[in-house]
Amino acid sequence: MKQALAIITGLIFFIIAPAEVRSQSFQLTEGGIQALVPSDGIVNNAVSNLHAEGDTLWVGPFLNTTSDGGMTWFVSDEDSLRGSRNRIFSIDVEGTTIWLGLGYIDDASGDGFQSAAGFLFSEDAGQTFQYRPPQLDVPGDTEVQYGVSTLEALDVIVPQQSPPFDIDYDPVNDEVWVAGWASGIRRSTDAGQSWDRVVLPPDTLDFISPDSTYDFKLEPRRGTLGWLNHMGFAVLVDDLGTVWAGTPNGVNRSDDGGLSWRKSSADGSDSTLTGSWVISIEEQPLPDTNAIWMATWNAGEAGEQGVFGITVTRDQGQSFQQVLRGERILDFAFAEGIVYAAGDNGLFITRDDGITWTTVRSFNDPGQPDRLIRPDARVLSVATIGNELWAGTTDGLVKSLDQGATWKLFRVEVPLHPDEPSDAVPDVDVFAYPNPFSPVADQFVRIRYELDTAASPRIRVFDFGMTLVREIDIDSSSPGIRESVWDGKDSEGLRVANGTYFYVVEAAGDTFWGKILVLE
Repeated sequence: MKQALAIITGLIFFIIAPAEVRSQSFQLTEGGIQALVPSDGIVNNAVSNLHAEGDTLWVGPFLNTTSDGGMTWFVSDEDSLRGSRNRIFSIDVEGTTIWLGLGYIDDASGDGFQSAAGFLFSEDAGQTFQYRPPQLDVPGDTEVQYGVSTLEALDVIVPQQSPPFDIDYDPVNDEVWVAGWASGIRRSTDAGQSWDRVVLPPDTLDFISPDSTYDFKLEPRRGTLGWLNHMGFAVLVDDLGTVWAGTPNGVNRSDDGGLSWRKSSADGSDSTLTGSWVISIEEQPLPDTNAIWMATWNAGEAGEQGVFGITVTRDQGQSFQQVLRGERILDFAFAEGIVYAAGDNGLFITRDDGITWTTVRSFNDPGQPDRLIRPDARVLSVATIGNELWAGTTDGLVKSLDQGATWKLFRVEVPLHPDEPSDAVPDVDVFAYPNPFSPVADQFVRIRYELDTAASPRIRVFDFGMTLVREIDIDSSSPGIRESVWDGKDSEGLRVANGTYFYVVEAAGDTFWGKILVLE
C-alpha cells in the first residue's frame, strides 16, 4: 500500500454539493485496458508514489515499472493515465493483483479540488487492467445499517474532494479498502463493482460496537457540520488482519474486520499521537510483533494542539511512541531493521527504532555531475527492494545501493540536438519540458539550453500578450548543457493561468526563444 502525496497545505473544510460529473475516457482492449509497454525511463519527474513488490518497483503518478533496478522500464500506455488529466493517487500490489486509485485536480472553478477518477486493477501482474468507477454513493442513499442501529448518512455523490488517497488490498479476505477523504473509509468485496461505507466513531466517541445503539450521522466535516473522523486519508490491513484507518481526528483500529473500532487521537501528551491527522500508515516486518508506523500531522484547524512527526506502535495500538517531532513525514519503507521516512526536509533514516536519525538532503549522482537535483526538492515517497533503496522526489527518482550514502538519478530529460529529431523531440537550441506543463502535477518546468562559453544567463517568461510574467537570474555557469526551472508562478508568487507562455534565454550575446503551454 502506497499513497500519493496529497497536495493539501492545511485541513480543508468543505461543502459537498451536487455538481456535474465529468466523464472520463478509457481505451479498452478485449481483455481490459492495454498492457504495459516499453519506456525510455520514468515519464514524470515528480515521483509521488512508489510501491515495491518482489523485484518490481511501481512508480506514480503515471505507471512506470522496472524489475531490474532501472536498467529497463515499462509504462502503462492506456488513455486513462497518459491521455487524460488523471494521475495515480495510490498503489497497492499483492502478488499478481494490482490496485491503482486514480484522481485528478479539478481546477475549473479555481478551487483546485482533488477529485476521484475511479480505479484500475489487474489480476495478471499488470498485463491487462480493468476499470472501476469512483467510490461514490447513489443519490438519495442516506441511510446505513450499523449493527442494531440505522444511521442517517450524507450521500457523497460527486467526485470532488473524494480522491482515493490510499488503497489496500487484503488477499486473505479478497477485499479492497480505500481512504477517500470526503467519501471516508470504504470497502469492496466484489472487486470494486460496489463500495460499502465503513462506519467509524464520530469525533465525540473513542469506541463503537455494532452491538450498541447510536444516533449520530455518518457525515464528513463540512463547515461546522459533520465529523473529522469520518474523512479518510490512510488505510492498512496488517498481517494479523487488524484494519487501521487514518483520519484528521486520529487513528482507528478494528480487530474484527471493520465492525467495531477504537480511536486514538493526539491529546498533547507524549504517550499518544504527535498530531491527530494520520496521513500514512505502514507496517514494519519484525521477527516478533510487527510495528505500525504512522505519519501524524498537526491538524490545527481542528483545534488540536499537536505537532508534525511520527507515531509508532509496537503492541497493536496499546501504547504509542513519538519520534522525529517537528518533521512533516509522507511515507515509510523498511529493510533489515532500518526505517526510512520520506519528508519535506529530506529522507530520514534510523537504525535503532527511531532513537537517533540521520538525514539525507543531497541526492546528486556523482557519476553525472551535470545532472543536479534541486536543493529544495522534497522527498515524496520511498521503497526498498533487496539492497535497493528508492526515493521519489519532486525533482526525479533516485536509487541507492549503500543505504543512502550515494545515489543514481533517474529523470525525464530531453536532448537539445537528438540523433533522430522528431515532432516530440526536435533539433533545437533551447527546450522546455515537460510541455504541456502542469504546475500542480509537475511542480516545475525545466528550460534546457547550451552555453558555448561561461556566462550568466538571463531567462524571462512572457504571457501571450508579451507582458513580462517572471524573470529568472542565473549565477555564472560554465560551458555545456544547462537547465533552469520555472515553477509556473509570476513575480508575485501567484500561479499563472492556463495558456501559452513564451520564454527567452539570453547568454553571452545569444538569444533563444521557446514556448510553454501551461495546462491543468
